[in-house]
Amino acid sequence: MSAFFVRRPIVAMVIAIVMTIIGAVSMVQLPIAQFPDIAPPEVQLSATYTGADALTIEQSVATPIEQQMSGVTDSIYMYSINANNGTMTLRVDFEVGTDINTDQILAQMRYGQAQSQLPFDVQQYGVTIKQSTTAPLALFSLYSPKGTYDALFLTNYAYININDPMTRVYGVGQVQIFGAGQYAMRMWVSPDTLAKLGVTVTEILEAIKQQNTVNPAGSVGGEPVPPGQEFTYTVRAQGRLQSVEEFENVVIRANSDGSMIRVGDVARVELGAQLYNQKGRLNGKPAAIVAIYQLAGSNAIDTMQRARELMEEAKAKFPNDLEYVVSLDTTLAVTEGIEEIVKTLFEALILVIIVVFVFLQGFRATLIPLLAVPVSLVGTFAVFPLLGFSINTLSLFGLVLAIGLVVDDAIVVVEAVEHNMEQGLSPRDATLKAMREVSAPVIAIALILVAVFVPTAFIPGITGRLYQQFAVTIAVSVVFSAFNALTLSPALAALLLRPKKEARGPLGVFFRWFNKWFGKATDGYVNWCHHLIKHPSVGLLFLAALTVVALYLGSRLPTGFVPDEDQGYFYMNVQLPPAASLQRTDEVCKQIEAMLAETPGVQTYNTVVGFSLLSGTQMTYAGFYFVTLKPWADRDPDGLTADVIMQRLNYRLHELPEAMAFAFPPPAIPGVGTSGGVTFMLEDRSGGDVKFLAENTERFIAAAMKRPEFASIFTTFVPNVPQVFAKVDREKVLKQGVALSDVYKTMQAFMGGVFVNYFNRFGRVWQVYVQAEGDYRTTIEQMGQFYVRNDKDGMVPLDAVVDTERIYGPEFTIRFNEHRAAQINASLKPGFSSGQGMKALEEVFAETMPSTMGYDYMGMSFQEQVASQGVSPNVIFAFSLLMVFLILAAQYESWSLPFSVLLGIPIAVFGAFLGLVARGMVNNVYAQIGLVMLIGLTAKNAILIVEFCKDEYEKGTPLVEAALKGAKLRLRPILMTAFAFILGVVPLVRATGAGAVSRQIMGTTVMSGMLAASLIAIFIVPLSFYVVEKLAGGGQPHPPAPDGTAATTSPTGGHE
Repeated sequence: MSAFFVRRPIVAMVIAIVMTIIGAVSMVQLPIAQFPDIAPPEVQLSATYTGADALTIEQSVATPIEQQMSGVTDSIYMYSINANNGTMTLRVDFEVGTDINTDQILAQMRYGQAQSQLPFDVQQYGVTIKQSTTAPLALFSLYSPKGTYDALFLTNYAYININDPMTRVYGVGQVQIFGAGQYAMRMWVSPDTLAKLGVTVTEILEAIKQQNTVNPAGSVGGEPVPPGQEFTYTVRAQGRLQSVEEFENVVIRANSDGSMIRVGDVARVELGAQLYNQKGRLNGKPAAIVAIYQLAGSNAIDTMQRARELMEEAKAKFPNDLEYVVSLDTTLAVTEGIEEIVKTLFEALILVIIVVFVFLQGFRATLIPLLAVPVSLVGTFAVFPLLGFSINTLSLFGLVLAIGLVVDDAIVVVEAVEHNMEQGLSPRDATLKAMREVSAPVIAIALILVAVFVPTAFIPGITGRLYQQFAVTIAVSVVFSAFNALTLSPALAALLLRPKKEARGPLGVFFRWFNKWFGKATDGYVNWCHHLIKHPSVGLLFLAALTVVALYLGSRLPTGFVPDEDQGYFYMNVQLPPAASLQRTDEVCKQIEAMLAETPGVQTYNTVVGFSLLSGTQMTYAGFYFVTLKPWADRDPDGLTADVIMQRLNYRLHELPEAMAFAFPPPAIPGVGTSGGVTFMLEDRSGGDVKFLAENTERFIAAAMKRPEFASIFTTFVPNVPQVFAKVDREKVLKQGVALSDVYKTMQAFMGGVFVNYFNRFGRVWQVYVQAEGDYRTTIEQMGQFYVRNDKDGMVPLDAVVDTERIYGPEFTIRFNEHRAAQINASLKPGFSSGQGMKALEEVFAETMPSTMGYDYMGMSFQEQVASQGVSPNVIFAFSLLMVFLILAAQYESWSLPFSVLLGIPIAVFGAFLGLVARGMVNNVYAQIGLVMLIGLTAKNAILIVEFCKDEYEKGTPLVEAALKGAKLRLRPILMTAFAFILGVVPLVRATGAGAVSRQIMGTTVMSGMLAASLIAIFIVPLSFYVVEKLAGGGQPHPPAPDGTAATTSPTGGHE
């Protein structure tokens, strides 16, 4: 095949150009993402049972739905949150790769089976089932720079003008607005005034219901009418009220003297908020925080771009002194990380060119490997659309590492052609002869590098997808590289290469010095190889010792899944003692805002008082922060990584006496859980009461805090919140002649605000509420100031029929896979991995918990557990070794010779583990991918020696001489290709900025392994060839074939 392209080089160039063009066109159209589509699809069911407490809604709503939802096809786990405000949220997570629309339909079908078991009020209110994610994609903050607008206006401007258009943006699955509540018409009643005028709350409610209604009145002259009707007129009657004045004029009662008691006489009416249990701020100032959540399966960067465009369109219509800022953009880590990797690509390419030029010592010779890089790498993108791949961190990692591999194949061709030209052949003849020598090894090396990654195609779940993106990228680029080495490289070699002339000037001096030094190094290398062959036991013992050390180092390495990266932002959670008021929480949050304002590296921060993302619930004694950091380039010179900033903040936050506050990272993979670290679900599997779970949770956390792995441990489970139990004495109610419904409505108006009906304004529908003024509901004893009317028209104080007592109960409950559970979030100390943290928690559980308790993991921790229980990295490594062995056995037609190639692999593994230990890194997915790749890289190095040794041995050369001759002649191309690869990954090892940890781990693994393979294993390969051949064939040279060629049909290897 190569001869054809040598004769017709333009054909080879055309093919290369077409490959590059197709790849470039595909590359421009490919979506960009941080990771492949590996977030598990999630479906959310939301139900409301007005007036129900957490335990009631858990038993009557969550339990029947969960019983039917259990075992829904492809689900991995489900958990519900049941809160005291009468809401239930059930999230069901499904297997990676399932269709989210199908998952939603399956969830709806299962809910349909449970619907008849739900309370009538829940069915009437309705249950929503939608696709969901746990953490926001971005935050847009609306604020008033000069303070013209208050929080209520800002929030409702967002509801009216931004909320609905944003939900229509493709890729946005959900929009949530943090800040003040939605507009509501508020009637604030004073019990003194009510008692003075003899008006009850129920009378106010009835008056508003009757006078704030939709009243269709029909038409005049509508058919059927007598003949001769000439006109038909639509009649419009008074409908819903709209303004404060109209509600103030609602008549409650007409007195006998003709006077009227109106709502305005007994209540202060205002356009207020539906709820007052939350506050939103940007950098300490009032703001409306618009949070958008990504739709499963959509592209984050594209979605964010469309959301930004919508906000720019909306900004054109903003009133004066209203601005917005993107206060959190989680896709910045993606774009920044991609930019860093692209920069790494160019840095790697420059370093590889330098190595190639130093070894080949000619611009023409260097140009050929250089041209192979864009053809192979850009051409690889042409395959991505067919496989459904995106341009992401893993695929670009693969391309960075592929630079060295792609250059290797072209180097093999050029070096072989130049060697033949030194024998006096013309460039064309030298190329033809070289291709006869190296075609088979080039193909074999490509097959081995592809075969190494074949086992990864069978790994399920997130781990498999992570492996596969990287593996396929490497495999495709290697196949294209081999094709180029057989087509473009020989065509260019025949055209461009010329007999070498001694360089002059500074370059000539450097090349002469380099060649002299390299010649001495080669002689020393051969002498050492000869020494090891003469004393094989020394070399084999050394190999065995390194293997043992590698196993020891591997066992000591902490394990992990995907590292927590500096994503350019982090979260903070604050929690006061149970039942603390929103005002107290707000004061603590302001103290923390002051800390953030003076923290180096912080750019913006959003505060949400009265909410926690960890639990997903609203509580007066909780607060949450979204903290965005300055760009990586601004922070890197000062070493201000997200970890460093969080550690400094946590140190200060621990000094807060009023609250428990801590900073923590977002999940390593967006869309998988809500936090980094470890998310542990402690479950009561006996069906006991809340007290049983509370006692065990307290015991578990106390024991876990003594472990050295954890910086902090926090649970969202709050079982003993001070509460008030209001018991309506039904006997007294009946004896007093009071309607029971009036008692409950009056209580609701006193304590929480009673919903009346709706009104229209600003083109939307809002709610109407009646509630007591704040001064009259600061203590439960003030309930006696409210009255209800009995059947004798007398006024009965509320405390005459209602008894109250102080109790304790949960703010909300969590059920995980049908068991009541406590969610525990553990943050790790520096130097400890998530795998170590999970192991520590499991040990604490075994030591402290009774048999009726159980545990599970959620979010990233669940995925890490699945990965550890699934296909072991050791199994993947073993299968990759097996594939390489089988390819080599087929190539050499020998079961023994592959061992001489594979015996260098333990040395590479030793180097990789040593590098990871030296840099304090973790054996995670990225390290494991690097280890698998090292099998192919080490085998490639060994093949370059073994192929030539075998050829010489089969020609009749004595075994020792064949081994040494192969070692000497192949040292130069081995070191050339090895150092081209090693320097190509130096930018990964030294990575900074977004995604740096992943790049550092993978770069360290392959670089350390290849250094060991290049500096140590090259001494062992000739020895292993000698020992294997001696054991297999008795050390006798093979007789040459009658025509003087080797007696085997295996292709001989000249200069690869």
